[in-house]
Amino acid sequence: MNKRTVDHRPPVETALVLHPVRPGAEAARDPEARLAEARGLAEALDLRIKQADAVPLRAPVPATLFGRGKVAEIAARCAENNIDVVVVDDALTPVQQRNLERAWNAKVIDRTGLILEIFARRARTREGRLQVELARLAYERSRLVKTWTHLERQRGGLGAMSGPGETQIETDRRLLATRIARLKRELTDVRRTRRLQRDARRRAPHPTIALVGYTNAGKSTLFNRLTEAKVVAGSRLFETLDPTVRAVRLPDGRPAMLSDTVGFVSDLPHELVEAFRATLEAVREADVIVHVRDIASPDADAQAEDVRRVLVEIEAGPDVGQTMVEAWNKIDLLETADRKRLSARARRSSKTPTFPISAASGEGTDALLDALAALVDASEPVEALLGADDGRALAWLYRHGRIVERHDEADGHVRLSVKLDGPALGRFERLFPEAVFKEAAQ
Repeated sequence: MNKRTVDHRPPVETALVLHPVRPGAEAARDPEARLAEARGLAEALDLRIKQADAVPLRAPVPATLFGRGKVAEIAARCAENNIDVVVVDDALTPVQQRNLERAWNAKVIDRTGLILEIFARRARTREGRLQVELARLAYERSRLVKTWTHLERQRGGLGAMSGPGETQIETDRRLLATRIARLKRELTDVRRTRRLQRDARRRAPHPTIALVGYTNAGKSTLFNRLTEAKVVAGSRLFETLDPTVRAVRLPDGRPAMLSDTVGFVSDLPHELVEAFRATLEAVREADVIVHVRDIASPDADAQAEDVRRVLVEIEAGPDVGQTMVEAWNKIDLLETADRKRLSARARRSSKTPTFPISAASGEGTDALLDALAALVDASEPVEALLGADDGRALAWLYRHGRIVERHDEADGHVRLSVKLDGPALGRFERLFPEAVFKEAAQ
């Protein structure tokens, strides 16, 4: 007798994606590019998109965002196409969300809720899950309004946004406040552990480099290319959520620590920026920040501005004195003429060192590594005289410094000109006090 297999996967929901084009929207923002991004966000939740449209708004309506005629038109489309979920690529008030769900007879999720749901599905580490839960509860607390449907909306929601809820708003707020307080205590413990790990990395004399960029810009692909790691790198938005740190060997043998961080996105919910502040500390404390840009995107400049805005919000980047370079990724997707223009534009860039690259093929990554080596290796060389039996010290210098010059003396001594940053030099002198150091002749 054949055993009946039970499919425990949730049913695929059909979706309509709407990107409201507000009056006076920034010219830098391409509505079609924003609509494509909204589709990508919805697809990241495994929704089956039946239709997607950019909808011009003459003036936002307080009760429904869209005008009465447009609400009725969308209601007819939802009924005709059996739409389960309507994704509105904008921030909706609780009242707007409730009214639209009534009018369209479908679940409605706004941009913030959509991103929160993606983060909830992608978080793998305990810290990531705690931070997502904290952000989600902060979002839900802001939506507890005195309407009888304020929690009914959650029923049958998308994954982490679902839940039966309470019946009294006061009880809701009390329970949320209790849960948020507990999550903050747990996060404090997790952050303490992460701080100890960072302190341990600081004691190891390695410079740190952080990759930042818009989601789907190719950070994880570049990370894998430079470190030979196997971090998941796909074309879906927010493919990487939890931070990853690996060693990278810079030219001339100097090692560094490279971190891959969560991708940024336009209108990144403030709740997520606050909740993920600990994760983003890897960016704040990096010696060099590499801003990876999808230069083949028609929205590349606007995306870059979004990344800079988030860096300012977390107090990182050139504005606070950090060194930053730009890696203009995906040049393999450009036509030859466009690539030539791009290379000329990169050479003219005076504010930030810029390198056209293809993380997928490796083109241009050698030049990027050379530049990174120069930036983290700005110290003046010192001269070391090691005895014939100082093999451990010699190996240590090769692992943690950059050997500029080496002379093997006739008596077995080894004379080195080596570059070490301050922490590395201090640690070497503590580990090998018998070594003779002096400033190298210039």
